Amino acid sequence: MRALVLATLLVLTPTAVMAQMAKPYTTAETPLGTLLDDPAAKAVLEKYLPQLVNGGQADQARPLTLRAIQQYAPDQFTDKLLDAIDADLAKLPAKK
Repeated sequence: MRALVLATLLVLTPTAVMAQMAKPYTTAETPLGTLLDDPAAKAVLEKYLPQLVNGGQADQARPLTLRAIQQYAPDQFTDKLLDAIDADLAKLPAKK
């Protein structure tokens, strides 16, 4: 029985880890810093939020998600804007 449990864990654990690692970027779960460090994701942000990316204020907000930043500037970070960013981020290849 113990061998069966161990074998199951060995088979399922890499699959679960890979599925979690391959998650696409989102405005709700991905920190701004992670998005800025990926050239493709940064290009998406520059398309929608050039003032954030090029304005020098992004460094202070690196640990926050865009959805978390939304509470501080809801007129700039509208649901419609963040949904559009999410749609473009979803088109990027998943990171391994």
